[in-house]
Amino acid sequence: MIDDFLAGDLTDIEAAVRAAAAAEIMPRHRQLAEDEIVEKNGPHDLVTVADRRAEEHLTASLGRILPGSVVVGEEAVHADPKVYEALGGDAPVWIVDPVDGTRQFVRGETGFCTLIALAHRGEVVASWTYAPALDEMAVAVRGRGAHVDGTAIHAGSPAPDAVLRVAMSHPDYTSDEQKRALLGLRADGFAARPCGSAGLEYLAVARGESDAVAFNWEYAWDHAAGLLLVTEAGGTQSTLSGEPFRIAGGNALPFTAARDRATADRVLAALRTGA
Repeated sequence: MIDDFLAGDLTDIEAAVRAAAAAEIMPRHRQLAEDEIVEKNGPHDLVTVADRRAEEHLTASLGRILPGSVVVGEEAVHADPKVYEALGGDAPVWIVDPVDGTRQFVRGETGFCTLIALAHRGEVVASWTYAPALDEMAVAVRGRGAHVDGTAIHAGSPAPDAVLRVAMSHPDYTSDEQKRALLGLRADGFAARPCGSAGLEYLAVARGESDAVAFNWEYAWDHAAGLLLVTEAGGTQSTLSGEPFRIAGGNALPFTAARDRATADRVLAALRTGA
Protein backbone atom coordinates (compact mmCIF):
# COMPACT_ATOMS: atom_id res chain seq x y z
CA MET A 1 0.00 0.00 0.00
CA ILE A 2 2.64 2.52 1.05
CA ASP A 3 5.03 1.61 -1.77
CA ASP A 4 2.28 2.05 -4.33
CA PHE A 5 1.29 5.36 -2.79
CA LEU A 6 4.86 6.68 -2.80
CA ALA A 7 5.30 5.61 -6.41
CA GLY A 8 2.41 7.83 -7.43
CA ASP A 9 2.05 11.58 -7.83
CA LEU A 10 2.75 13.25 -4.47
CA THR A 11 2.21 16.83 -5.61
CA ASP A 12 -1.25 16.86 -4.06
CA ILE A 13 0.41 16.67 -0.64
CA GLU A 14 2.51 19.74 -1.38
CA ALA A 15 -0.66 21.46 -2.56
CA ALA A 16 -2.46 20.52 0.67
CA VAL A 17 0.34 21.91 2.81
CA ARG A 18 0.47 25.15 0.84
CA ALA A 19 -3.32 25.48 0.99
CA ALA A 20 -3.41 25.06 4.77
CA ALA A 21 -0.70 27.68 5.21
CA ALA A 22 -2.39 30.10 2.84
CA ALA A 23 -5.79 29.69 4.49
CA GLU A 24 -4.94 29.45 8.17
CA ILE A 25 -1.36 30.55 8.89
CA MET A 26 -0.22 33.42 6.71
CA PRO A 27 -3.39 35.56 7.10
CA ARG A 28 -2.60 35.57 10.84
CA HIS A 29 1.14 36.25 10.51
CA ARG A 30 1.77 39.57 12.29
CA GLN A 31 -2.01 39.85 12.75
CA LEU A 32 -2.59 37.81 15.91
CA ALA A 33 -4.78 39.25 18.66
CA GLU A 34 -3.85 38.59 22.28
CA ASP A 35 -6.79 36.24 22.77
CA GLU A 36 -5.55 34.11 19.84
CA ILE A 37 -2.37 33.10 21.72
CA VAL A 38 -2.57 30.59 24.58
CA GLU A 39 0.04 29.08 26.91
CA LYS A 40 -0.14 25.28 26.95
CA ASN A 41 2.42 24.18 29.55
CA GLY A 42 4.05 27.49 30.40
CA PRO A 43 5.17 30.81 28.91
CA HIS A 44 7.56 29.13 26.44
CA ASP A 45 5.00 26.62 25.14
CA LEU A 46 2.51 28.57 23.04
CA VAL A 47 -0.32 27.67 20.73
CA THR A 48 -2.27 30.01 18.49
CA VAL A 49 -5.49 29.86 16.55
CA ALA A 50 -3.32 29.37 13.45
CA ASP A 51 -1.81 26.17 14.89
CA ARG A 52 -5.20 24.69 15.67
CA ARG A 53 -6.96 25.61 12.45
CA ALA A 54 -4.04 24.63 10.22
CA GLU A 55 -3.92 21.22 11.90
CA GLU A 56 -7.67 20.76 11.40
CA HIS A 57 -7.26 21.75 7.74
CA LEU A 58 -4.40 19.30 7.22
CA THR A 59 -6.10 16.47 9.11
CA ALA A 60 -9.04 16.65 6.73
CA SER A 61 -7.03 17.01 3.51
CA LEU A 62 -4.38 14.38 4.29
CA GLY A 63 -7.03 11.86 5.28
CA ARG A 64 -8.66 12.31 1.88
CA ILE A 65 -5.35 11.92 0.04
CA LEU A 66 -4.56 8.58 1.71
CA PRO A 67 -7.73 6.74 2.78
CA GLY A 68 -7.18 4.48 5.79
CA SER A 69 -4.42 6.68 7.19
CA VAL A 70 -4.53 8.40 10.57
CA VAL A 71 -3.17 11.74 11.72
CA VAL A 72 -1.01 12.37 14.79
CA GLY A 73 -0.96 16.13 15.21
CA GLU A 74 0.68 18.14 17.96
CA GLU A 75 -2.54 19.85 19.00
CA ALA A 76 -4.64 16.68 18.81
CA VAL A 77 -2.17 14.90 21.10
CA HIS A 78 -2.25 17.84 23.52
CA ALA A 79 -6.03 17.40 23.71
CA ASP A 80 -5.87 13.58 23.91
CA PRO A 81 -2.47 11.96 24.59
CA LYS A 82 -3.78 8.55 23.46
CA VAL A 83 -3.69 9.82 19.86
CA TYR A 84 0.10 9.40 20.00
CA GLU A 85 -0.29 5.62 20.28
CA ALA A 86 -1.14 5.46 16.56
CA LEU A 87 2.60 5.74 15.87
CA GLY A 88 2.93 2.13 16.99
CA GLY A 89 0.04 0.82 14.90
CA ASP A 90 -0.22 -0.72 11.45
CA ALA A 91 -2.05 2.11 9.67
CA PRO A 92 -0.08 4.76 7.76
CA VAL A 93 0.38 7.82 9.96
CA TRP A 94 0.63 11.46 9.02
CA ILE A 95 2.69 13.27 11.66
CA VAL A 96 1.76 16.94 11.69
CA ASP A 97 3.26 20.03 13.30
CA PRO A 98 1.13 22.85 11.89
CA VAL A 99 3.40 25.68 13.06
CA ASP A 100 6.88 24.61 14.12
CA GLY A 101 8.49 27.67 15.69
CA THR A 102 5.35 29.12 17.24
CA ARG A 103 7.34 31.64 19.27
CA GLN A 104 8.90 33.01 16.10
CA PHE A 105 5.47 33.09 14.48
CA VAL A 106 3.98 34.97 17.44
CA ARG A 107 6.82 37.51 17.30
CA GLY A 108 6.11 38.15 13.63
CA GLU A 109 9.37 36.62 12.41
CA THR A 110 9.80 34.40 9.36
CA GLY A 111 11.60 31.45 11.01
CA PHE A 112 8.70 29.02 11.30
CA CYS A 113 7.44 26.16 9.17
CA THR A 114 4.84 23.46 8.73
CA LEU A 115 6.09 19.90 9.13
CA ILE A 116 4.45 16.81 7.66
CA ALA A 117 5.86 13.30 7.78
CA LEU A 118 4.34 10.06 6.56
CA ALA A 119 5.27 6.99 8.57
CA HIS A 120 4.37 3.32 8.38
CA ARG A 121 5.06 0.79 11.12
CA GLY A 122 7.56 3.10 12.79
CA GLU A 123 9.50 4.08 9.68
CA VAL A 124 9.31 7.57 8.18
CA VAL A 125 8.91 7.21 4.43
CA ALA A 126 8.29 10.77 3.24
CA SER A 127 8.35 14.30 4.60
CA TRP A 128 7.47 17.88 3.74
CA THR A 129 8.99 20.96 5.38
CA TYR A 130 7.29 24.17 4.26
CA ALA A 131 8.41 27.65 5.33
CA PRO A 132 5.43 29.74 4.18
CA ALA A 133 6.90 33.15 4.98
CA LEU A 134 9.91 32.24 2.80
CA ASP A 135 7.88 30.16 0.31
CA GLU A 136 10.35 27.26 0.47
CA MET A 137 9.24 23.63 0.25
CA ALA A 138 11.65 20.83 1.18
CA VAL A 139 10.59 17.29 0.29
CA ALA A 140 12.22 13.96 1.11
CA VAL A 141 11.04 10.53 0.00
CA ARG A 142 12.71 7.34 1.22
CA GLY A 143 15.37 6.27 -1.25
CA ARG A 144 14.78 9.24 -3.58
CA GLY A 145 16.84 12.00 -2.00
CA ALA A 146 15.97 15.43 -0.63
CA HIS A 147 14.90 18.46 -2.63
CA VAL A 148 14.05 22.11 -2.04
CA ASP A 149 11.63 23.53 -4.59
CA GLY A 150 12.58 20.69 -6.93
CA THR A 151 16.37 21.09 -6.65
CA ALA A 152 18.37 18.30 -5.00
CA ILE A 153 20.21 19.23 -1.79
CA HIS A 154 23.20 17.50 -0.22
CA ALA A 155 24.50 17.75 3.33
CA GLY A 156 28.15 17.23 2.39
CA SER A 157 30.85 17.17 5.06
CA PRO A 158 32.65 19.85 7.08
CA ALA A 159 36.43 20.07 6.97
CA PRO A 160 38.02 17.49 9.32
CA ASP A 161 39.33 20.17 11.69
CA ALA A 162 36.36 22.53 11.41
CA VAL A 163 34.63 24.05 14.41
CA LEU A 164 31.23 22.38 14.25
CA ARG A 165 28.15 24.57 14.02
CA VAL A 166 25.52 22.87 16.19
CA ALA A 167 21.98 23.96 17.01
CA MET A 168 20.89 22.44 20.31
CA SER A 169 17.83 22.36 22.54
CA HIS A 170 16.87 25.85 23.63
CA PRO A 171 17.54 26.40 27.37
CA ASP A 172 13.99 27.64 27.84
CA TYR A 173 12.81 24.11 27.10
CA THR A 174 15.34 22.15 29.16
CA SER A 175 15.53 21.04 32.77
CA ASP A 176 18.73 21.38 34.82
CA GLU A 177 19.53 17.73 34.14
CA GLN A 178 19.06 18.21 30.41
CA LYS A 179 21.26 21.32 30.44
CA ARG A 180 24.05 19.26 31.99
CA ALA A 181 23.73 16.67 29.23
CA LEU A 182 24.36 19.38 26.64
CA LEU A 183 27.34 20.92 28.41
CA GLY A 184 29.71 18.85 26.33
CA LEU A 185 28.90 21.05 23.35
CA ARG A 186 30.19 24.11 25.23
CA ALA A 187 33.73 23.01 24.47
CA ASP A 188 36.51 23.74 22.01
CA GLY A 189 35.66 22.49 18.56
CA PHE A 190 31.99 23.43 18.75
CA ALA A 191 30.06 26.59 18.03
CA ALA A 192 26.81 25.66 19.74
CA ARG A 193 23.74 27.87 19.90
CA PRO A 194 20.10 27.48 20.96
CA CYS A 195 17.84 26.22 18.20
CA GLY A 196 14.98 28.07 16.59
CA SER A 197 12.40 26.12 14.64
CA ALA A 198 13.52 22.49 14.76
CA GLY A 199 12.29 21.89 11.24
CA LEU A 200 14.35 24.73 9.82
CA GLU A 201 17.40 23.62 11.81
CA TYR A 202 17.15 20.19 10.19
CA LEU A 203 16.84 21.85 6.80
CA ALA A 204 20.03 23.84 7.46
CA VAL A 205 21.90 20.58 8.18
CA ALA A 206 20.48 18.94 5.05
CA ARG A 207 21.76 21.90 3.01
CA GLY A 208 25.18 21.91 4.67
CA GLU A 209 24.57 25.36 6.16
CA SER A 210 24.84 23.92 9.69
CA ASP A 211 26.76 20.85 10.78
CA ALA A 212 24.48 19.17 13.30
CA VAL A 213 21.58 19.43 15.69
CA ALA A 214 21.44 18.01 19.22
CA PHE A 215 18.07 17.66 20.92
CA ASN A 216 16.86 16.11 24.15
CA TRP A 217 13.14 15.86 23.55
CA GLU A 218 11.52 13.33 21.26
CA TYR A 219 8.07 14.45 20.13
CA ALA A 220 7.69 12.94 16.68
CA TRP A 221 6.11 16.03 15.11
CA ASP A 222 9.28 18.03 15.75
CA HIS A 223 11.73 15.45 14.41
CA ALA A 224 10.23 12.92 11.98
CA ALA A 225 10.23 15.18 8.91
CA GLY A 226 13.68 16.62 9.55
CA LEU A 227 15.39 13.33 10.30
CA LEU A 228 14.33 11.90 6.95
CA LEU A 229 15.30 15.14 5.20
CA VAL A 230 18.83 14.98 6.64
CA THR A 231 19.36 11.30 5.92
CA GLU A 232 18.04 11.57 2.35
CA ALA A 233 20.44 14.50 1.84
CA GLY A 234 23.30 12.15 2.73
CA GLY A 235 23.52 12.87 6.45
CA THR A 236 23.01 10.59 9.42
CA GLN A 237 21.37 10.46 12.82
CA SER A 238 21.87 8.64 16.12
CA THR A 239 20.72 8.62 19.72
CA LEU A 240 23.12 8.66 22.66
CA SER A 241 23.15 4.85 22.73
CA GLY A 242 24.26 4.70 19.09
CA GLU A 243 20.87 3.45 17.89
CA PRO A 244 18.65 5.23 15.36
CA PHE A 245 15.96 7.56 16.67
CA ARG A 246 12.58 5.84 17.07
CA ILE A 247 9.58 8.05 16.33
CA ALA A 248 7.37 6.17 18.80
CA GLY A 249 9.70 7.16 21.66
CA GLY A 250 11.85 5.43 24.26
CA ASN A 251 15.09 6.87 22.89
CA ALA A 252 18.37 7.35 24.74
CA LEU A 253 18.65 11.13 24.84
CA PRO A 254 20.13 13.49 23.72
CA PHE A 255 20.33 12.56 20.04
CA THR A 256 21.88 14.15 16.98
CA ALA A 257 21.40 14.51 13.25
CA ALA A 258 24.52 15.53 11.37
CA ARG A 259 25.98 16.08 7.92
CA ASP A 260 28.05 12.88 8.04
CA ARG A 261 29.05 10.00 10.31
CA ALA A 262 32.27 11.62 11.53
CA THR A 263 30.39 14.75 12.59
CA ALA A 264 27.73 12.70 14.37
CA ASP A 265 30.42 10.77 16.23
CA ARG A 266 32.06 14.01 17.41
CA VAL A 267 28.75 15.37 18.64
CA LEU A 268 27.82 12.12 20.39
CA ALA A 269 31.18 11.96 22.13
CA ALA A 270 30.67 15.50 23.42
CA LEU A 271 27.14 14.69 24.57
CA ARG A 272 28.35 11.61 26.44
CA THR A 273 30.92 13.78 28.19
CA GLY A 274 28.18 16.18 29.28
CA ALA A 275 25.85 13.39 30.35
